Amino acid sequence: MATDSWALAVDKQEASKFMSSNRSFTCHSCLLEDKAAQSLLNKMIHTSLVNTTNQVEVLQRDPNSPLYSVKTFEELRLKDKLLKGVYDMGFNRPSKIQENALPMMLAEPPQNLIAQSQSGTGKTAAFVLAMLSHVDPTNKWAQCLCIAPTYELALQTGKVIEQMGKFYPEVKLAYAIRGNKLDRGAKLQEQIVIGTPGTVLDWCSKLKIINPKKISVFVLDEADVMIATQGHQDQSIRIQRMLPKECQMLLFSATFEDSVWKFAERVVPDPNIIKLKREEETLDTIKQYYVLCSDKEEKFTALCNIYGAITIAQAMIFCHTRRTAGWLAAELTKEGHVVALLSGEMTVEQRATIIERFREGKEKVLVTTNVCSRGIDVEQVSVVINFDLPMDKDGNADNETYLHRIGRTGRFGKRGLAVNMIDSKHSMNILNQIEEHFNKKINKLDTDDLDEIEKISN
Repeated sequence: MATDSWALAVDKQEASKFMSSNRSFTCHSCLLEDKAAQSLLNKMIHTSLVNTTNQVEVLQRDPNSPLYSVKTFEELRLKDKLLKGVYDMGFNRPSKIQENALPMMLAEPPQNLIAQSQSGTGKTAAFVLAMLSHVDPTNKWAQCLCIAPTYELALQTGKVIEQMGKFYPEVKLAYAIRGNKLDRGAKLQEQIVIGTPGTVLDWCSKLKIINPKKISVFVLDEADVMIATQGHQDQSIRIQRMLPKECQMLLFSATFEDSVWKFAERVVPDPNIIKLKREEETLDTIKQYYVLCSDKEEKFTALCNIYGAITIAQAMIFCHTRRTAGWLAAELTKEGHVVALLSGEMTVEQRATIIERFREGKEKVLVTTNVCSRGIDVEQVSVVINFDLPMDKDGNADNETYLHRIGRTGRFGKRGLAVNMIDSKHSMNILNQIEEHFNKKINKLDTDDLDEIEKISN
């Protein structure tokens, strides 16, 4: 078990990450690891497609050309071996993003694509299908190249290639990742290469293992994670510049801040663009309240009162630090609740196991730090509690994280409930910033009044 002194040290470290405006290089690399770990976690827990009501917006390179979409995989006229692989993976019909992206990716002549898509939308399967479709198995050299920001993410994508291509054994896969050392000038016979930017760049330039002029499909996955480190961004651009003009360029990202757009436009010329209109940006299906408390013990009492007054299928409770999360999980367990604890020091595999257990209903309460605010879709979550409100590094409201947190409830067309615990002038100020940002009034809740609590659940 961790000692109190260790927990205090972690507390200080986490608090300084949020409050220090002079972020060091180390902190920047922590951010990259967090983003990459979150992305890997999402890939691991989304073993099937997420049931989303997101609308897809398509911006075509040539607005005059007809817009094709498909409702079945048969319409794509895939090789039988690939169709068999698709069905074997459990895809019965294309997801929303696949309906629009696959006709573009499989078009002749090839079309470039920039696509926004989260985990669980079937985007990895879509670009894997595009690569497998474009390969000529009689040619024993690298023809499709996919880069991912980390070793682990590259392995995850490789698994999808192996699964989908299992009935197409003549197409081979090579991993350009750390530890896979090949001699200079070694001739690669595998048609698909997946790897990280540094190793791929070495294989293309220094070691001459890949002839970039023979690449016909280039995929850049997890672009938002990729650009979190300058080295990867530069390496990706250098790889892209070596490729032939007619090479098909496909770029995917979960988010599209300005920095991601700028990067995408440098890497992908004349693209078609697919964007997801996020349903979560409207909070209409979620009732939001705040509770005034003086300290964490009062917050805990308020939490127990809420649990005593309303029926909660499953709840997620977000804390600012690991220490608070650990304390709260222990207190809830003493009260007889079946609790799971999720925090940043756990390995991605440990996190995935905990989330899977929560999804299966083995635990009814998930107490977590911020590692869990994105990408987790559990249909039974009816209440989200912000034990601590989310802040950015400057101590202001982190509106996007707030949206992702409370977006865990009110999903699948159901009404949800979010309760925010306020214990200081500062946290009240953050709540006011959130209200202003979303243009949504958050009402006060008196947790000592059981009748009032019962009313909010109706």
